[in-house]
Amino acid sequence: MAAMLLATTSMAQTLERMQWFNEPENWEIKDDVLTMDVTPHSDFWRISHYGFTVDDGPVLYTTRGGEFEVKVKISGEYKERFDHAGLMIRIDKENYIKTGIEFVDGKYNLSAVVTHHTSDWSVIKLDKPVPFVWIKAVRRLDAIEVFYSFDDKEYTMMRNCWMQDNTPVMVGMMAASPDGEGFKAKFEHFQIKHLPDQRRLEWLEKHQ
Repeated sequence: MAAMLLATTSMAQTLERMQWFNEPENWEIKDDVLTMDVTPHSDFWRISHYGFTVDDGPVLYTTRGGEFEVKVKISGEYKERFDHAGLMIRIDKENYIKTGIEFVDGKYNLSAVVTHHTSDWSVIKLDKPVPFVWIKAVRRLDAIEVFYSFDDKEYTMMRNCWMQDNTPVMVGMMAASPDGEGFKAKFEHFQIKHLPDQRRLEWLEKHQ
């Protein structure tokens, strides 16, 4: 029985069982690696600063109802301003977090956009181009913590933001090319780990 449960858990996290939102024209899953030709002139943004709303970038996702940790290794052939790739955690078109690496004015930036009706944007400029980056997000209670790493060992927090708890979310890999004709993005070692509900753990401590 334990072996069957382990196999079921593993299968549930394979990329082939995930779903597309705004499926791109060309993509491939091979050896648990997702590569895609990012849709030209696509993005996720709502209202603030620019005055427009777009919701048409590709996302390969699964759905999670509780608390979790998700991480992925990201690389891309970034070309034009605002080309970016990373993780998406999304309730609906007005409530989501996208975070990863973004190419802005010839520089690589660690980027996070948090949207609750309107979008905000925070960046950490990197001193030099990097071949890849690891992005990890942890959902606990009503918050999402976002971390980055260049070796999958030492992680640094880059954002802590609110996200409605006890609400199912889409979790997956996203990319967008707002100003450009698209680029190739690659996602490796995508992993989601279930975390026991924090409030229930606290309840159990008091009622053992």
